[in-house]
Parts: sequence; C-alpha cells; structure tokens
Amino acid sequence: MRATETGVRIAPLRPEHAEQVLAIYRLGIDEGDATFETTAPTWEVFDTAKLDEHRLVALDEGGRVLGWAAVVPVSDRCAYAGVVEHSVYVHPDARGRGVGLALLTALLASTDAAGIWTVQSGIFPENTASLALHRRAGFRAIGTRERIGRHHGTWRDVVLVERRSPGVN
Repeated sequence: MRATETGVRIAPLRPEHAEQVLAIYRLGIDEGDATFETTAPTWEVFDTAKLDEHRLVALDEGGRVLGWAAVVPVSDRCAYAGVVEHSVYVHPDARGRGVGLALLTALLASTDAAGIWTVQSGIFPENTASLALHRRAGFRAIGTRERIGRHHGTWRDVVLVERRSPGVN
C-alpha cells in the first residue's frame, strides 16, 4: 500500500472492497457517460474478469474506497499478451481531488513492471473529464470509433485512447 501526495492510499483491490467498488461502478453507470453497461456485474463476474495483479483501489484515511482501477486482457491470442483494456472509476464525492490520476499512475507502474506494452480504453466523447484525466496520465487519443454501439437506444461514439509503456521496445 502506498500513500500519494493527495492523501489517498493506493492498495490492491480485495474482496472486502467488493461492495464499495460495485457501488462506485453503479454510480458511473447511472451517470450515463462512463460505459455501455447498464447494470453492474456481480462480484463473482467482476472478480473473474479482472487481472488479479492489476486491480487497485484508492482509500481515504478511514479505509473508504474512493475509486478503483482494473484491467482485462484484450485477447487470448499470444500476440496481444501485452495489451490490456483498463477501467478507472472515482466516486462522485471524491472527484477533482487527484484520485483518478493517482489510480492511473499506480496502475501504469504496475502494468509497466509486468511488461505490458499497451494500456487502452474506449471513452465516450461526452466524458470530457475522463479524456482530460487520461491525457494527464500520458494517454493519447488514437481515433474515434463512430456509432460503435447503442446505449439506451442511441448510437454512441467511443474515443479510443492508449498509453504505450516507455520501457518496452
């Protein structure tokens, strides 16, 4: 566990965080610009999908979860072994305090150390706060996937962002 200059502690995401993590995920879903998902998964589904070694939470001084970050592999093909897709969610009450950047910074340190060469995500263009956060964390927009999927009956675009590890040749 490590403390950041924002006063939050970054720690591994554990089963004891499940209820708070899923509640934060539901809040993001309910806001409408975080994901195509319309309901949060069960803990079992969430836990199975995310790579154990790259799942983090941001905790306040009382141990309350302020946000989380995790990755999933983009493919099971060996050529893509070093490519993951990430998610980062921050509780609405904790936004604007550096929690998202602390989580992304720690997540990238973790993926870099593991030899992962590309961390990517798709972000709705309307989610300008997430796009700005990702720019600050060293991601670049590589394109827009137009009308890639329907969300509540409306076609949505997704900005594909990626960050290449500086340590991988």
